[in-house]
Amino acid sequence: MENKIRVYREKNSLSQGKLAELCNVTRQTINAIENNKYDPSLELAFTLSYILSTPIEELFIFTYGRNEKK
Repeated sequence: MENKIRVYREKNSLSQGKLAELCNVTRQTINAIENNKYDPSLELAFTLSYILSTPIEELFIFTYGRNEKK
């Protein structure tokens, strides 16, 4: 699953550390999500959506497999 977390985080003038603090996760978790190395839990995805004031479907793009879009 790809995402636009970095784009919306920067639009909201948040560092990875501050976003992590607001989500109650580590900065490394936010970094891994932004770099598509980790897919967040459903709860964390909704928390990110809430904090970034962005609909969840705007933040995450579902892809079949990691490299193949359908």
